[in-house]
Amino acid sequence: MNKFTTAQIRNVCLLGHGGSGKTSLAEAMLYLSKATDRLGKTPDGNTVCDFDPEEIKRGFSIQSAVAPAIWKDVKINLLDTPGYLDFVGEVKQAVRVADAALIVVDGKAGVEVGAELAWEYATEAGLPKSVFVNKFDDPECRFRKVFDQLREHFGKRICPLFIPMVENGAVTGFLNLIDLKTRVFSKDGTYTEGVIPDEFKSDVDTYRDMLLEAIAETSDELMEKYFAGEEITREEAVEAIHQGIINGSICPVICGSAGKMWGVATLLDTINESYPRHTAKKVETDNEGNDVAIDKEGSEPAIFVFKTVADSFGKQTYFKVMSGNLDNTMSLKNLRTGAVEKFGHIYEVRGKKTTEVESLSCGDIGMIQKLNDTATNDTLTNMDMKPYMPITFPKAYMTMAIAPKTKGDEDKIATGIARLRDEDKTIFFENNAETKQLLISGLGDIHLDIIVNKLKDRNKVDVELSKPKLAYRETIKKRIQAEGKHKKQSGGHGQYGHVRITFSPSEEEGLTFTESVVGGAVPKNYFPAVEKGLTEAMQKGVLSGYPMVGLAADLYDGSYHDVDSSEMAFKLAANLAYKELINANPVLLEPVGTLKITVPEALVGDVIGDLNKRRGRVLGMDHIAGKKGYSLVEAEAPQAEMTDYPIVLRAMSQGKGSFTYKFVRYEEVPGNIAQKIIAEAKTDE
Repeated sequence: MNKFTTAQIRNVCLLGHGGSGKTSLAEAMLYLSKATDRLGKTPDGNTVCDFDPEEIKRGFSIQSAVAPAIWKDVKINLLDTPGYLDFVGEVKQAVRVADAALIVVDGKAGVEVGAELAWEYATEAGLPKSVFVNKFDDPECRFRKVFDQLREHFGKRICPLFIPMVENGAVTGFLNLIDLKTRVFSKDGTYTEGVIPDEFKSDVDTYRDMLLEAIAETSDELMEKYFAGEEITREEAVEAIHQGIINGSICPVICGSAGKMWGVATLLDTINESYPRHTAKKVETDNEGNDVAIDKEGSEPAIFVFKTVADSFGKQTYFKVMSGNLDNTMSLKNLRTGAVEKFGHIYEVRGKKTTEVESLSCGDIGMIQKLNDTATNDTLTNMDMKPYMPITFPKAYMTMAIAPKTKGDEDKIATGIARLRDEDKTIFFENNAETKQLLISGLGDIHLDIIVNKLKDRNKVDVELSKPKLAYRETIKKRIQAEGKHKKQSGGHGQYGHVRITFSPSEEEGLTFTESVVGGAVPKNYFPAVEKGLTEAMQKGVLSGYPMVGLAADLYDGSYHDVDSSEMAFKLAANLAYKELINANPVLLEPVGTLKITVPEALVGDVIGDLNKRRGRVLGMDHIAGKKGYSLVEAEAPQAEMTDYPIVLRAMSQGKGSFTYKFVRYEEVPGNIAQKIIAEAKTDE
């Protein structure tokens, strides 16, 4: 295995809408660079990057994959990512360690939501961006339309490097705007170069002017040459594109066909010549937002763990060498745990294939097995520094109850999900003591379905999902006086406790207990027993068995027996008085939370209409700074109405909308809905 220096390494993240051809493009790049000896196809389930059984079965990516390709002595670490929103956590992992983003756009479908989100992810990460318009050989592909859409969405930094050459209604190759040559493709993916025919010169002039204008923006010297009408040399153009990509002033557009391998060699050349290496950004960021210098020559390495795979073969830890060089004689300290990990065996990974290497240079990506004390987002180094900035994963709001089909397999579920959470930080799992349900949260229904399948395949436990129960509450709205008398005589000492209590609504969450007994009707030593009896009774409300809240109780009278009275007798008497709350106008309370929804302005009306159907209340709307064309809708909504909201909002907004939800308080449930809940609770008893 060749040793690659930092200057020879490119880390490129493939982003885009589901089905745009990211995995197919990776496959073409690997095959053309002779990293593989056959061209895999997604429908056949034999691609390098989609190797998980779930990916093969479903025909699309569900996890990020690393696959290096060697092109003209440059190692290009391709980071293939899923296009479906359920797996955005995997995208965030890949974006965190990439040095450039290649956004793949379907030439037939145009700029889809996934492309817009990809641009957003790359921008948030500060990554240089470029676009590959795929399937440009499709008869229905309209490059001009797609290019105009790109400029409309992302501005004038979008500039063309190559445009399709269409003859007799069919794409035969492309026109190189830098070299001013044609590249005509054969069926086997090979090409021949030639002079641009006169019939294409008008289109070439139009798009080349856009390219030259973008190039001129990169330096004063080139700007002067551009306005003076002087020729910009190829070397100047390539260097300007390189600098423009790094500083974000240029986002080059390349077209091609991954399936036919048209334009793929040109893309590899562009990555080789113009994409930045890891050290181009000069610094990384630590978890406190401070800059950390990248030292490629330093003897002390620092690595960042961006991905973990925990399957039946053990734990695999994927990392990027952020500074220094790493070799297999080193041991590094985990800055989170303090544990020292030995790096005796380090690997290069291409899909599921691993190759052991002796060392990795600054900027390279590798994998090590069996680091049991190390997890995603960890920093390992022997230097005195703060951990690197962690990956921020989206919060999962699609929650379902999960239960084993075979009784007694609850422990298997917990063990299996713990392993899955090692590799997927967007999964949330809890054992809800109140509802007595195991709850699993994911980013969508497909995400949850895959979790279920992985539990079955990896942990041999069959589970079923169901709608989760809600933690309702009960309270009273009316003041009443209640009496409870516990009297029992069964030979020997009897039992006697008698209380009179005024119950009323309270602003406090739990029980507010007071005593106003006069004349010693109830001795003081029994007061705590009465309070304890009421506290225990409040665990079950009088309507449907949900916990009682907001209750004030004043013990104002009662009686006792010198011999038969006891703490237990007064606890039972208090319980009897508590049951009288059925006459205190008891009501059911439901959890309500604040909802913050980010959507395109054009969809605000649809969102508000849907919120009204969900018993939501809109609190306000505002424009979002730095996100043109989007609005923030703030509202309150009952948790009961939010179960399917991740799916509904995604469908309503075509994936452009997002939201956060946070519990704030309990509110009274409307009468007609409360009746159904009470009836269901009684059925479950």
